[in-house]
Amino acid sequence: MRARRLRAGLKGWGGVGAMAAVCALALAFVLLLPRTQPDGAGGPAMSGPRAAQGTQSKADDCQDSQAQNLSLSPSGAGGPTLNAIRSRGYLTVGVDQNSYRWGYRNPNNASGALEGFDIDLVHRVAEDILGDADKVQFKAIPTNERIPAIRSGRVDMVVRTMTITCDRLKQVAFSAPYFQTGQQVLAPKTSDITGYDGSLAGKKICSATGSTAYDHLSADTNDGRLPASTDITTTVPNQLDCLVRLQLGEVDAVVTDGALAASQAAQDPTVALKGASFTKEFYGVAMKLGADDLVRQVNRTLENYRKDGGWKASYGTWLSATLGKDSPSATAPTPAYR
Repeated sequence: MRARRLRAGLKGWGGVGAMAAVCALALAFVLLLPRTQPDGAGGPAMSGPRAAQGTQSKADDCQDSQAQNLSLSPSGAGGPTLNAIRSRGYLTVGVDQNSYRWGYRNPNNASGALEGFDIDLVHRVAEDILGDADKVQFKAIPTNERIPAIRSGRVDMVVRTMTITCDRLKQVAFSAPYFQTGQQVLAPKTSDITGYDGSLAGKKICSATGSTAYDHLSADTNDGRLPASTDITTTVPNQLDCLVRLQLGEVDAVVTDGALAASQAAQDPTVALKGASFTKEFYGVAMKLGADDLVRQVNRTLENYRKDGGWKASYGTWLSATLGKDSPSATAPTPAYR
């Protein structure tokens, strides 16, 4: 990656006070980040109602285990959405700014620039579309606002550890997968919780509103996979808020993507992953239904990003230390297209 994005190591992020400060800072950035267009206006151009209806029918027929295989084949042919972005001169992207090593503001970086695995991918997409990796306007998007931000036209895309699911495919379009992960339990090291199992009986669990974690918790509590006494009522707009709740002793555990949980365990040495992943999921770049030319362009970028070593280099910089060099996450997913 370019020298302009040299990273300094993040230190001193553990502890309640530091995490609360991070969350407060995150809220401030949400309010301060510039917006150049109102919600629902001036967003990415659509490729027409037929394209959206075609995507809808594919989503209606899909199974979550195969949802990552329903994206469009790569192409750089252009189209109305790409033309609108190029005419504007920059890409608008919804991201996280407080997920350590994914999308965050490093306090040791004087520039205050966003850094992380997802941020590297955004810069690569911007470079391919606009010829300049810095032609990006980042917008901080809470977990529960990812889909509304796309559908309203506030952003061209969301690159924010977003799992591809059939339900989401009815609302937004996705790229081919760029990362494999799975749901996992995060709890204090001293906790008697052993994983996603009966040890959660009587425990209070936190998850993010609109997350696949909450979907699994709800479904598994209803069908008896989890004890009926498991309390899943604590939900938060931003996933990192769960870690703060855990540190404050307001909840007993967090359920989230293992990739995110591993980074949070790196921030706070008093917590740890409990048990193995209990799902297999894939992150994708989310875009507006019908924006087929943009989806195909992003998939073309992903193909090249894998082939030229850019993906592997970014993984080594940001995620290898927490997820390992030999884990399933250490290899970019092989795409399949519809």
